Amino acid sequence: MKTAVVTDSTAYIPKELRDKWNIHMIPLNVIFSNEAYQEEVDITAEQFYQQVKEKELPTTSQPPIGQFVELFEQLSKEYDAVISIHLSSGISGTFAGAVTASTMVEHIKVYPFDSEISCMPQGLYAIEAAKMALNGEDAANIMSRLMELKKTARAYFMADDLSHLQRGGRLSSAQAIIGSLLQVKPLLHFENKVIVPYEKIRTRKKAMKRIVDLLGEDAAGGEPYQAAVIHANREEEALDWKSELETLYPNVEFTISYFGPVIGTHLGEGAMGLGWMRK
Repeated sequence: MKTAVVTDSTAYIPKELRDKWNIHMIPLNVIFSNEAYQEEVDITAEQFYQQVKEKELPTTSQPPIGQFVELFEQLSKEYDAVISIHLSSGISGTFAGAVTASTMVEHIKVYPFDSEISCMPQGLYAIEAAKMALNGEDAANIMSRLMELKKTARAYFMADDLSHLQRGGRLSSAQAIIGSLLQVKPLLHFENKVIVPYEKIRTRKKAMKRIVDLLGEDAAGGEPYQAAVIHANREEEALDWKSELETLYPNVEFTISYFGPVIGTHLGEGAMGLGWMRK
């Protein structure tokens, strides 16, 4: 049984890696005024952060169901099954769109997978699934492996500018004002599929140190982990952080990734994150 792997643009897997592992991508959209851009297709992360400085904060939207149907039908000519891996159903209707589309196609069995997370941790699921698919593993085995990985997946994010969370409806105005006055950097994570505060920490430096400690709790046993340092237009800081982490945790394989347009709309420039799971 030949299996295809699909994910959405919020996994932020670089094109060269998508091509290498034969991962198909469905883009989400950012909308500036009335102009919609498909992220990772029409607009890069760099272009997005530049536009945000010049224009109003955009809105975001999930892919139309027809886009899923079209891709699944196209894949059905070559594949028997497709694993469709998406950002958490608690923050977007993208996963639900894949589920609906799966009932509208024939000649291919679709296995939608709710990553319950986003960004490169979601991408790590897709890369693992793609490697297994290229190895000839069937869809059921791949889904079983993804469920196993989910038990060890973690991600923590720090928003540098609370105004994006507040404008996006993720934080009340009062919380944003108080947080800004106190220099609070809310440490966020996914719980029951939605983004919630994990801890309130006073400074950026302390927030990042706390994330490092949280990784340390999981990596302390010496088992092999994979992790992604994720930044919102702070590549140099991310590279420095990665070097520091590699020294601390030699059993963890680190990559650098980024918060692209859709997630960056809600977190804002300067956000930093770290996501990891067992190998």
